[in-house]
Amino acid sequence: MIASAFVLFALGLLTTSVSAFDLTKNDNLAVYWGQDGAGNQQNLAYYCQDDTIDMIPLAFLYQFTGPGNEPVIDFSNICGAGTNPFPGTDLSNCQFMADDIQTCQAKGKAVTISLGGATGQVGFASDDAAEALADQVWNLFLGGSSSMRPFGDAVLDGVDLDIESGTPAHYPAFVNRIKSYANGASKPYYVTAAPQCPFPDVYIGEALNEAPFDAVFVQFYNNYCGLDAPSEFNMATWDNWAKTQSYNKNVKVYIGAPGSSTSAGTGYVDASTLAGYASNAQANYSSMGGVMLWDASTAYSNNRFDSQIKNAITSSSASKRCDEDEEEYTPETNSRVFRF
Repeated sequence: MIASAFVLFALGLLTTSVSAFDLTKNDNLAVYWGQDGAGNQQNLAYYCQDDTIDMIPLAFLYQFTGPGNEPVIDFSNICGAGTNPFPGTDLSNCQFMADDIQTCQAKGKAVTISLGGATGQVGFASDDAAEALADQVWNLFLGGSSSMRPFGDAVLDGVDLDIESGTPAHYPAFVNRIKSYANGASKPYYVTAAPQCPFPDVYIGEALNEAPFDAVFVQFYNNYCGLDAPSEFNMATWDNWAKTQSYNKNVKVYIGAPGSSTSAGTGYVDASTLAGYASNAQANYSSMGGVMLWDASTAYSNNRFDSQIKNAITSSSASKRCDEDEEEYTPETNSRVFRF
C-alpha cells in the first residue's frame, strides 16, 4: 500500500475532526447503557470520552403505559424508575442527563432510547395504541415537544426496540409513525431493533419484514445460536434476511455480544474470538454493520472490552479497504487510486 504525503495529511485530518454517526459503515460499535450490569455504572458522558462507541441505546423505556397514561423509564443507579416523577405519572425527570446526552452527540455519537428489555411491560392492543405511543415517544424524547421531556432540551437520535415479551402485533404501526415524523426532519432519526438470534424472532420478526428498520442488533447470546456455539452461528441467515425479506433492503446487521462473562447467561467469547467473527462478517456479508455490546459498564470493567473490539473491527475494515485500493489501478498514471 502506497502512502503519499497527501494521504498522510488527509488521514491526519480524519483523526482530528469529529465525524457524525455513519450508518453505512461496517465497523460501528453500539453499546447499551442504563442497566448497570457491572454494579459500577457511571454517568453517560463517561462512556463518550473517546472514539470507541458510535451508538448508545439508553435502556430502558420498559413500561409502555404507566400512571397518567405515560411511559416509564429506568436507568438504574443514574435515574431509576420513578425518580422525581412528573406529576401524576411514574415518568422519571432525568433532565440533568441533557448535558451528558449532548456531550455524546457533539462527539458524533448517536444516542437513542431503547424500549422493552427482558422484563419489559410492553405490547399493543391495536395500531391506534402503537401510533399513540409513537406520538408520545416523539414528543417526549425526539423532535417533538412536551411539558414533560425527561431529558429536557436534549433531542435523542431515534428509538430501539428490544422486545422480549408480549405480543408481536402492531409494531409496524409504531415504526411507521416514528418514520413519518422523521421524514423531512432537520436531522436523521434511526429505528433499530435487538432480535434474538433464532430466526425469525418471535416478538419483532414480523415487524422487521413490514416496517423500515435501519439496523438490527442480533443477540447472539442466551440462545443456542450464541457466539459460544460456532456451528450454530447464523449470521448468514440474518444477512440473507436483510437482502431478501426485510422491508428495508439496506438494513444493517450487527453482531450482538456480551461485554463480559457476567453480562449474559451464555454466549460470551473473548475479544480475539469476537473479532474473528466480526472480521469474517465484514469480508463475507454486505449487510454487516458492526458489533453491539451489552452493556457499557461490564465492557469497561472487562479490561475495556469495548475498546478492544472497536480497534479490531476498525483495523479489519481498514485492511479490507486497503486491499481493495491496491487492486484499483489506473494504467494511464501507473498509480493506485485512494478513496476518502
